[in-house]
Amino acid sequence: MSGAADNASLFPAADYGDPDPTPAWMTVDWRQHLHRVQTPGAEVNYAEIGEGEPVLFVHGLAGCWRNWLENLPHLGQRYRAIALDLPGFGDSPMPVGWEISMPAYGRLIHDFCDALGIDRLAALVGNSMGGFVATEAVLERPRRCERLVLVSAAGISLAEAGGRRWGAAARTVKAAGPYLAPDFLLRRPLGRRFTFSQIMRNPEKLRPELLAEQIRPGLGSDGLAEALASMVGYDTRPRLREIALPTLIVWGLSDHVVPVEAALGYHRLIPRSRLEIFERTGHVPMLERPERFNALLDDFLGTEPAAIADTDDATIA
Repeated sequence: MSGAADNASLFPAADYGDPDPTPAWMTVDWRQHLHRVQTPGAEVNYAEIGEGEPVLFVHGLAGCWRNWLENLPHLGQRYRAIALDLPGFGDSPMPVGWEISMPAYGRLIHDFCDALGIDRLAALVGNSMGGFVATEAVLERPRRCERLVLVSAAGISLAEAGGRRWGAAARTVKAAGPYLAPDFLLRRPLGRRFTFSQIMRNPEKLRPELLAEQIRPGLGSDGLAEALASMVGYDTRPRLREIALPTLIVWGLSDHVVPVEAALGYHRLIPRSRLEIFERTGHVPMLERPERFNALLDDFLGTEPAAIADTDDATIA
């Protein structure tokens, strides 16, 4: 790597997974926190926990709100933490006649906020395709959000020309596979590694219960093909410099789905961005290193937006 990462600090990466024998998400009766809301053209399933300024989480391709299980209870202690299922994924049905596209998903974010009576988000947080969607939403209506958080965000790699673009698409399809796998593969460490090694650095070290929550038969099948097709070749790079919001970029150094070079690209193009790279971490830092990820969010959300300046440095931790 070069450029921004040349100034990085290196810290030990020993905190893989959640060391708590009873993680907070396992103590929550999620049935009490699940809701549905009708937006123009789409019904949306979502989870909500906590009170305060709203923070909205957006999942990636073939994912669902459960991708944020390790983060919602923590953020819910001080914020109104919300995670939705995009239409065509999780428990949000694919609307009849609704065409999936990144601009449509970006508009959906605003329709969803309007339906919940949210005028302004403390932060919009997106992983993988969800980062792509979050970027679209911010570009369409920047005043909706105070801060943007991109976690191994898709977009830059899928916009590249020719074979590199389709290579990125193939990696993305592979990454969706684990979310469609049968849960019996999770009973043994070897099965967990076989199932999730494309998207996680050490899935065998994570709780089987957590991984089981990420997969369900048919999850995301309705929207998978259309969502992937809508991302390939759709290029937001010329507009990224328009993003004036403080932006936190979090990436795994061992991300095989969206390589870390894309993180450097986002950091270079978004003026007020801060880049944090997690060593020995894959495509889902919020699940692989939840304590560190949650601490980063706490710090970022606790800093007044006006006080967050541009920096050329990146931290590798």
